[in-house]
Amino acid sequence: MSAFRFSQPVSGPMYDQDAVRPMREELKQVGVQELLTPEAVNEVAAKPGTMLVVVNSVCGCAAGNARPGVMIALQNAKIPDYLTTVFAGQEREATARARELMTNIPPSSPCIALFKDGKPVFVLPRHHIENRNAEQVAEALTTAFNEHCDRQGPSIPREEFEKISPWRGCGSSIPFAQN
Repeated sequence: MSAFRFSQPVSGPMYDQDAVRPMREELKQVGVQELLTPEAVNEVAAKPGTMLVVVNSVCGCAAGNARPGVMIALQNAKIPDYLTTVFAGQEREATARARELMTNIPPSSPCIALFKDGKPVFVLPRHHIENRNAEQVAEALTTAFNEHCDRQGPSIPREEFEKISPWRGCGSSIPFAQN
């Protein structure tokens, strides 16, 4: 049996940049840094300490609870040293590199991983995020943070956090990019 091969590799963002902006911004509002290239992923991953990697996604059901769950968890007394995100379907090479660091974990999005000194110590894949609310996602993350992290939280003051309204929407309504 032979497999069909496309003549051009898929590159560039899958979704309209303006449409995904709210999903990017809410994590940035709580101090999460976007990693847009594989080199940026490598640079942070090489640093000693703990690193949170959120593989962001447009999926409304799972990502709609993953992002708020991360936001709530970053109000914890202990948080990772580095707070990062890549966006599946947008910065494909950066996302691929972040996934390579999650050894023996099948790729999924959304997905949330905690690394310590470059090695994964906790991973919350999509199938563990689906059918859970933001508070349950946050509880799983704060348990991992309390076990592995030393940096004092929260990532932003409580007063600022309470002003943030997480984006709620259906990922199926996000338009594709016009490449």
